[in-house]
Amino acid sequence: MANIKSAKKRIDVINRQTLENKSYKSKIATWVKKYKTAVDNKDDNASSILNETFSLIDSAVSKGILQKATANRKKARLSVYGK
Repeated sequence: MANIKSAKKRIDVINRQTLENKSYKSKIATWVKKYKTAVDNKDDNASSILNETFSLIDSAVSKGILQKATANRKKARLSVYGK
């Protein structure tokens, strides 16, 4: 456990950022599930859901939540899933 005040503050910041990152990853997972169910049900708006999912993944990369290679792998698997 940290004894210095600034180190204690950093621990609080890290915990807050971890929660934000987890919620964003959960949001991405939800949109992936939405897309897969839309494809399975042959829904007409599956392509719009895919575009939204791609934009969420790309913004996660720009925010530093996901690494670029991870995002590219997720997008590649999603694009193959629809075919």
